[in-house]
Amino acid sequence: MKNIYTFLIITLCFNFGFAQIPNGYYDTATGSGYTLKTQLYNIINNQNDQGYNAMDDFFLSNDLDQYYENDNTILDIYSENPSGADPYNFNPQVDECGNYTGEGDCYNKEHVVPKSVFNDANPMDGDAHNLLPVDGRVNGFRGSFPMGRVDDNNLASQNGISNPTQNGSKLGDNLNSGYSSGYSGTVFEPIDEFKGDIARIYFYFATRYQNQISNWSAFAMFNGSSDQVFETAFLNILLEWHSIDPVSQKEVDRNNAIYDHQGNRNPFIDTPYYVTAIWNPQQDNQNPSAPTNLVASNPTATSVSLNWTAATDNIGVSSYDIYVNNSYNSSTSLTSTSVTSLSPETNYCFTIIAKDNANNSSVPSNEDCATTLSGSTNTLDLFFSEYMEGSGANKALEIANFTGATVNLSEYSIKLSSNGNSTWTNTYNFPSNASISNEDVFVVANGGTSVCTNVFDNLNNAITEFNGNDALGLFKNDIPIDILGTRGDATVYAENTTLVRNATITNGSTAYNADEWTSYPQNTCTNLGSHTQTLSAINIEPKHIKIYPNPVNGALLFVDVQNHTQIEIFDLTGKPILKTTVDSQHSAVDISTLSSGIYIMNLQNTHGQYTRKIVKY
Repeated sequence: MKNIYTFLIITLCFNFGFAQIPNGYYDTATGSGYTLKTQLYNIINNQNDQGYNAMDDFFLSNDLDQYYENDNTILDIYSENPSGADPYNFNPQVDECGNYTGEGDCYNKEHVVPKSVFNDANPMDGDAHNLLPVDGRVNGFRGSFPMGRVDDNNLASQNGISNPTQNGSKLGDNLNSGYSSGYSGTVFEPIDEFKGDIARIYFYFATRYQNQISNWSAFAMFNGSSDQVFETAFLNILLEWHSIDPVSQKEVDRNNAIYDHQGNRNPFIDTPYYVTAIWNPQQDNQNPSAPTNLVASNPTATSVSLNWTAATDNIGVSSYDIYVNNSYNSSTSLTSTSVTSLSPETNYCFTIIAKDNANNSSVPSNEDCATTLSGSTNTLDLFFSEYMEGSGANKALEIANFTGATVNLSEYSIKLSSNGNSTWTNTYNFPSNASISNEDVFVVANGGTSVCTNVFDNLNNAITEFNGNDALGLFKNDIPIDILGTRGDATVYAENTTLVRNATITNGSTAYNADEWTSYPQNTCTNLGSHTQTLSAINIEPKHIKIYPNPVNGALLFVDVQNHTQIEIFDLTGKPILKTTVDSQHSAVDISTLSSGIYIMNLQNTHGQYTRKIVKY
């Protein structure tokens, strides 16, 4: 079964936690130095090569921006602006190159370790760990130059492209000083946000292909050895980048997807400490610094989200232990997580302790507390929460439970009516003793599905051989409770797409309404196995709250309260726009940065939570 994430108001959901590493995958990685590198090579050298062309479909499902703008455009490290608006975006498949003359024309596939290094040979050419979707013109600008630290006083010049590029990537002479000393040739430098990503790709490549890499010493970054692999100048650069840009959720998700795609993993994403254990081993007696800026937020009835600033360590932080009310709860390698299985309407206090691979521990972080919400729900029964009608056999259905209790599936079935047939032609009965816990989902998929296979609960080809004009019904005791499409109508309503039920929908409907669903590109399965639903706001309006004027056409909105109250404003897509606090002495909220439109305001104080629609002219 998979987790469902439930927020108080319309919001987007990310699940942060350990990468989905198969049990025992790294059990034989017990050494240090180059012995450890060889052990990792023996673990990851058996990928099932899918070929270079298979990456086109892989990008459509696994390289979309669901981390910055959350707009499902191609996530391109050479055009992404992590702190503001992107200079341009690429639509999946539609904007794939093609010809280009300048930045923003189209995207193509880049070998991070250039393909000229290994003469286009397989399996390197199609290794998904080394292939990224990037701006075609910037890819050409980078060419086969090594990665490095550019001297801003010695930038290269090419016609048809700015330098730095529109997102700040650069090409020029390597800065021959500091951590990048030892090389002065031309290098390419990505922005800081993705330097660790690049470094971990190079460390993967040096490990996966250590049996061949000594033959590729013509590349400036490589020294002709199979152990260190890198020239010292470039090793120092990669170690620095790995240190300053920790593993991101995007890397974790992509690593999991590549494991599904070709059967091997990047160990330096799963266990970042392996980098220093191999290339910079030393006795470690130093404790990490304490994590800072811990914030507990987004409480649901059973979970709280945690975010904090990374700790530092002389070798590297390997994990963070999560403590709830001073008791150990769980661990993560990231700087965000969600603590689950909590009780409704209960106050919880959280602290974080950083650990390194030598088991040195930091002192605890600051403490932050949050109160979980009421467990009340307006959902009466199960409903369809996701529908994937992808290429070939990539087809799946997801059913969600928000009823407040575990539901036994013995009374339920799914029926299919194909090609406008007026009767139900196929029936699927759930497995014996199957059930769905509250705030959980059940996924049934076609046996030939090749994407997101780790989230399936059951396989059934008959019920999942649907096309975009086939009606589907969820039944309880043979009575329909939710319908996709229209039985007896052969009109195409959902072909080559993934539909995800909007978070505001709390119950199924026997009349299909396209407005209840959000459509995503073909083969998208990022949300499959989890669902977000809007909880009803707690029916306790914080005492003595007055919001005026509403509608508002000025720069200030006033919120009169008697208690310290947290305020967060979201747009109708769920994107947080503004966060502030008010109290009895400070009631003005500056909304001058808000455009005209409708927004959702969430207020929280000791009396409860309250959601209010506001309108700005």
